[in-house]
Amino acid sequence: MKKHFIDWAVLQGSFLLADKLCLPSSLSSLQKCDWDRVGKPILATVREICGEEEIGGHLKSKAIFWRKKLVCVVWLKLLSRENREDVEEAWRNSTFFPLQSPLPEVNHTVLMELLKSLSAADIFAHFILCLPPHQMCCDLERLTEHVKSNPVGEDDVCFFLEVWWQLWKGRHERFGDQENLEVLFANQVAHLTSQAVSLTHQASKRLKLDSPEIPHNTDVLDILLHTLTDMKDVMTKPQPCLYALSNCLDAIYTTFINYSVILPIKDKIVFLSKAMSVKEKNCGKMSPQLLQEVQRDLRASLTPTQFQPSKLTLYEALRSVAELTHFWQNHKLLKVCSGSPSSYTAFRLQQSVHRMLAALEEADMTGEEEVEKNKLRGLLASLAFPTIESSSKVNMEVAMTIISHRLEDYQDVAVLFASEKSWVVHDELWLKSLEENKSAFQQCDALIQLSFTLTSQLHSESFGVSQARRLLKVVTAVFTALSLEDKNKALGAVLRLSSKGFFGCSGSSALIAGFEQELNMAFNCIIQGGGKAPTAEGNLSTAVSLVARVAFQNPEATLRSCCHSAIFNKGVFTLMSKILQQLPGLVGVKESKSDGRRNPTRLLCRCLQEVISAKSLSDNEKEQFFKFVELLMAPIATGEGERESLLSPQELVNTFVLPYLAPSGSNAIDLDLSLELLHAALGVDVRQEVASSSGHWVLECSPFPLLYILAQFQDQTLRCWEQPPKGAAHHWSMDTKELLASVLITLAQVVGAQVDAAPSRWSRALFWLHDKMKELDWTVYFYLKPVWGGHFKNEVPTSLLAVCHLPEQDWAGLNLPQYGPGTGLLAWMECCALSDSLQSIMLTSLAVDQRQSEHVSMFSKGLLVALTQTMPWCSVPQWSRLLGALKELIASGHLHVPFSLEYVEFLPLLDLRSFSYELCLSVLMLRVLQLLCGSSCSHWVTGDCWAHIARLYAHTVRELINLLRAKLVRPASGTLTVSPSVHPSLPKGSNVSCNSFQVPKMSQDFSKDLEEGAQSVKEVPGQEILFVLSQIFCHVQHIQVMMPGGQSEPLFLSSLEILSYYQTVMSAFPGCSTPLENENTKHFFYTITDNLENQEMKSVLQQKIAHLAICPA
Repeated sequence: MKKHFIDWAVLQGSFLLADKLCLPSSLSSLQKCDWDRVGKPILATVREICGEEEIGGHLKSKAIFWRKKLVCVVWLKLLSRENREDVEEAWRNSTFFPLQSPLPEVNHTVLMELLKSLSAADIFAHFILCLPPHQMCCDLERLTEHVKSNPVGEDDVCFFLEVWWQLWKGRHERFGDQENLEVLFANQVAHLTSQAVSLTHQASKRLKLDSPEIPHNTDVLDILLHTLTDMKDVMTKPQPCLYALSNCLDAIYTTFINYSVILPIKDKIVFLSKAMSVKEKNCGKMSPQLLQEVQRDLRASLTPTQFQPSKLTLYEALRSVAELTHFWQNHKLLKVCSGSPSSYTAFRLQQSVHRMLAALEEADMTGEEEVEKNKLRGLLASLAFPTIESSSKVNMEVAMTIISHRLEDYQDVAVLFASEKSWVVHDELWLKSLEENKSAFQQCDALIQLSFTLTSQLHSESFGVSQARRLLKVVTAVFTALSLEDKNKALGAVLRLSSKGFFGCSGSSALIAGFEQELNMAFNCIIQGGGKAPTAEGNLSTAVSLVARVAFQNPEATLRSCCHSAIFNKGVFTLMSKILQQLPGLVGVKESKSDGRRNPTRLLCRCLQEVISAKSLSDNEKEQFFKFVELLMAPIATGEGERESLLSPQELVNTFVLPYLAPSGSNAIDLDLSLELLHAALGVDVRQEVASSSGHWVLECSPFPLLYILAQFQDQTLRCWEQPPKGAAHHWSMDTKELLASVLITLAQVVGAQVDAAPSRWSRALFWLHDKMKELDWTVYFYLKPVWGGHFKNEVPTSLLAVCHLPEQDWAGLNLPQYGPGTGLLAWMECCALSDSLQSIMLTSLAVDQRQSEHVSMFSKGLLVALTQTMPWCSVPQWSRLLGALKELIASGHLHVPFSLEYVEFLPLLDLRSFSYELCLSVLMLRVLQLLCGSSCSHWVTGDCWAHIARLYAHTVRELINLLRAKLVRPASGTLTVSPSVHPSLPKGSNVSCNSFQVPKMSQDFSKDLEEGAQSVKEVPGQEILFVLSQIFCHVQHIQVMMPGGQSEPLFLSSLEILSYYQTVMSAFPGCSTPLENENTKHFFYTITDNLENQEMKSVLQQKIAHLAICPA
């Protein structure tokens, strides 16, 4: 800092000395011709401070800054004088006041000559580009007037041309002190200008002062061309003429052609290589500074200028340049272009001429413009230039310099450097540059090109293992540093090369061992570090990076490891799905197939297939596989608002469902899992982005053959309790039957919607499928009802038509041997179980004359037999529908179920009308089970069937308990009140009220709420509720005793649930039962349970009965 002030003091002294040398005048009135004598002390001091050391022909940054700061201070000193800056304000506000105050007053001649002597055209251009347009033109006019004033020398011409070109090059990016200096200069000039305007306004009434100087011409190119025309007579050497003509051509090109030319990066490198070859002959060794200047020259000659013409026309510009060219040609000043070796100025002119000739060739001009255009074209075409060659090695050196010093376009050059085969030949130099500048290649395009190059070299015998290992290390390091979005792009590019990445060729065999070790370490780290626990965002990001790194080297091996880990490591499937969802590029490219398949599978599907085919899957592994693919089918955002799944439903069905449904299919996936996968696929919400004419994705999965196969399976499930024939492909369970029915109905709805949209397209397939239905059970037809639409009649056994009034135009009878006379109600019950809509039709069309008691009695008996025949074959959803149908029949009076008092010790004086359905259904189920347990059914009801019947009966008991709970409603106020359906009218002053509310299962909360509600009500029909519960309990015990083995666990659990609810009601409403009644009931329950064979169940139930007690109110 101390040296800084000393240097400025010395510099100020040199200005004072120069001022003395002007005596009797001063620097404020210096003439141009006196500068050589007066300016020597100033220039000598500047040379001493800045030093003469140069780097590659360029001043050090310190010297550049000193020159720039000196120009800034002198310029502001001049402006302060011109704008009559207030000294009192200046010393407080101006940063430059301490530096400029000791200087003597100067004029514009001092500033211009100082700039010219310091070769500071670039500094002048940078400063005036910071100024407002009108002030910039003022200073430019001062410059042109100065260079044209006598004496005019060659240095004036060169300085003027350099300023012109620096203006066209514009302000290049600068940092630190230089940028701050320009900003401070612009701010100070704006301050001085605004102050001058203010002073002029205040003094206008006292003095007739001129307004701030306004330029005569605001057209920059017009000013420059006129100045050049005025100076042409003093240009007697070739180099200035070449420079001037090049400036003129580039100025016209960038001003009037007015479009930005994007030169391919390879052409740029060739241009820079030629330019540097010329410069090296004149300036010595290639340097980043030289290369940067050439880049700026190229950009300035191609980019539209910021100086838009306000006065000059294209015609005037062409005429002026044509006249200048003709003048210089006549004076033999352009013939040097054909000489050799070429100068950089001649090279620049050569490029400008070629560019301008091409532009004039394409330009559409008329009239005077066309005349001048042709004239200029002729002049330019007559110029001859030496041929300049560029070698591949020089091109490579230029590219390496741009990359290593991060010069302009270094990222595009990096892409070229990664892909240029002629440079890869210099493998050691090329590799070394890659290793030293990895960060320059951290972009997707460069990495992709490096990947292509690596793959190409691995196929080449000339590329050694050591070089391949080094290049692979660089490539993976670059990939690791990319953003997640770019990683996915790179993964997609590698997949397009080969599913095995860099290991799909023979040359990569030496690298396999290292990769396999890295692959194993990556997945071990992921699985051991967080596979079984919820993964934090940071851990997930790390896991994604690990997988992405190995996937980039070998996508197929990595994806196979992902699938293997997800299926065979417990709980890891969630983490693996999250990782793959972050890497859609790894699974997002479909493999091309040469066999012409419509549905090419992605690499993900193939890897999953290979993993599950390698070994038999356990039940847990099947579950993990199912959950894994279900997560992969979940839509994820892929950019631009689109959502797509990693594994589409179509791919899942074609890969993991259709091949495994056929009897000859692979055993890797069993039928149950295939059906679960199909069910999950049909449940995915797919937003189709394709045209509506293409239809649903399921149309690409052979929908009609698939429907037929599933219909065949549904037909086979109707014999699920029969002993399967030897060698049967599938053994059907009731759970599989439920799943199959759900899948078949859903698929039929989807296909039916497509058929309705284009019936003519699918008519042939529709009739084929309908014809195939004749081979199957008649009930299967109704699962496909959405497919048939209105094309076919509903075909049912003829016996059904005898018990229903069905319209002939929609229904037709089938003569089936197993449905003879008297089987109409069996067919009717089967229809009621198939679907809600079909049940509604059956109920409304039932032919029973309720006015004749014999009809009702016969119907009730027939229905009991039909229900007995139907129940064992019903799934839970079907049984639930039948319970609904029974409720309708009992409520409407079609079904008569007499209730006997066989489980009543004393006649109860109760009103049980509100509980008639519950009691009738319980008795009906008792009669059905009595028939099933009889000797007539013992030969066809198997052990598995009995277990299923027990589950259905337990389901019925739960429904009854829920109905009892629903008899009591809880109003919004929270007070428990009597439901009108329970007790429509209560006697005035009665002490009976009914209080309860619906809960899904017995709980402490339910008991607590009942007890609280009981305190706010006076009367409860608890006796009725307890009576109904006791009857149901007895019926359950009766059935449990009758059933083979007497050890049905579902019925045992139902009994416990009844007793729990019984205790809850007693505790909440103690007035419903006396101690004597309670003891009698407990004794009665003991007697009933004594008949159970299973001692453990009996003991538990009797303990539960013993705890039945009335809680004190």
